[in-house]
Amino acid sequence: MKAAEVNLQNIHLHDQMHEWRKLYNEKFTQAATQFSNLSAAMQRAAHLRWKTIEHLDKYLIEFESNFIKTGGRVIWAQDTTDAAVEILNILKRNNIHTVVKTKSNTVAEINLNKILEEEVISLVETDFADFILQYEEESSTHMVMPALHKSKAELNDFFQKRFDLPEDSTEQDMVRFTRKFLREEFFIAGAGITGANFLVADSGAIVISENEGNAHLCATVPRIHIVVCGIDKIVPSLSDLDLLLSLLSVYGSAEKTMSYNHVITAPKSNDEKDGAEELILILLDNGRSDILAKETQRQALQCIGCGACQTASDLYNLIGGNVYGGPLQAITAPLIMNAAEYKFLSEAHTLGEGLNEICPVKIDFKKLLLQNRHDFVKEGLNSRNERWFFYAWKKAMLKRELMGWTGINTRKHILESLIKSKEGLRKMPASAPKSFNEWWRENKRIKY
Repeated sequence: MKAAEVNLQNIHLHDQMHEWRKLYNEKFTQAATQFSNLSAAMQRAAHLRWKTIEHLDKYLIEFESNFIKTGGRVIWAQDTTDAAVEILNILKRNNIHTVVKTKSNTVAEINLNKILEEEVISLVETDFADFILQYEEESSTHMVMPALHKSKAELNDFFQKRFDLPEDSTEQDMVRFTRKFLREEFFIAGAGITGANFLVADSGAIVISENEGNAHLCATVPRIHIVVCGIDKIVPSLSDLDLLLSLLSVYGSAEKTMSYNHVITAPKSNDEKDGAEELILILLDNGRSDILAKETQRQALQCIGCGACQTASDLYNLIGGNVYGGPLQAITAPLIMNAAEYKFLSEAHTLGEGLNEICPVKIDFKKLLLQNRHDFVKEGLNSRNERWFFYAWKKAMLKRELMGWTGINTRKHILESLIKSKEGLRKMPASAPKSFNEWWRENKRIKY
């Protein structure tokens, strides 16, 4: 919470987020023209994802069967500890000391970078933004744009101090240097680690969508390719990808299509020059089954990872992604992790944002956040003081004489005490000198 207070005062961060939001909205309008009926496309995608989640057990078994038939290997991981142990076992068994990795929210879930560092295994981030964040020891701030909070001036300063690039280097100069710097890493790495945007049940295929080409190199140059993916990323058929990949690119980065879409169905065969010799998929649960068990909140698993809800969220734009992962995390984090510790995420929203309208698979954020709050109260996770306060508040709100008895100054003091932050960053607007009830009595001369 302290970090959130700090970010609330960070005008530079707000400017960066505002510029991205403005650019996103401008590009989105143009990118969305590829759909003759965007609303119908969203409805189709929502139904497709809902159908998949409702029959997830069936599609997971189908995928695993088809994936194994083509030479892949599947490891089921119950939680992040299981996933980390399995990855370490693979690397140690093959005597691998250098790993290249592409951007993956699921791999970040495991906190793999820190784990490999403790085991003295070198992990190299190959995504341009994550490459910078790794050196700066900072966390990602957006599902699709990890270094969204960085300005060009900050990037120039980073490359100048770290790699002696000229102060007036352009974006192209920085990308060109990074590409050259990383090229050697792909060839010396013993394993490449990627995430996956989708897993296709009917063909046992892994789908990776990207703009830089580094994921392709991570998947094909090292001898071993390790894919880490959540069990919720299944889609029934290859024919579903034209819709989902299009929506992912439009809502994720406001582009008509991603630069590269890879469909990987098997490890390299003897007559192929490119590709990994071993293809290993780690299917991560890590609380997803717990969400699936909740009839209402399971809708959150429909997410395709575009990050549009983050971009649209006023709260996210105020305090930044390194503190608050966005509306989806506000739903899922308390359900996956300690509810008592993380329930504040579900309680942080005013529910007045247009989140439902921006989601390409029509996740009802407001409904799910309210359901979380309802469940937390039902489970007794709110404090005794909070329960007593709302009991008294309800009684007062239902009785006009109690509301009038407190007086305007008392009511104003109570509301200001509840709403303002300790640092004074959030304040109540000025109150009217009299309540509407008092004004009505005086002006209409009506006695109660």
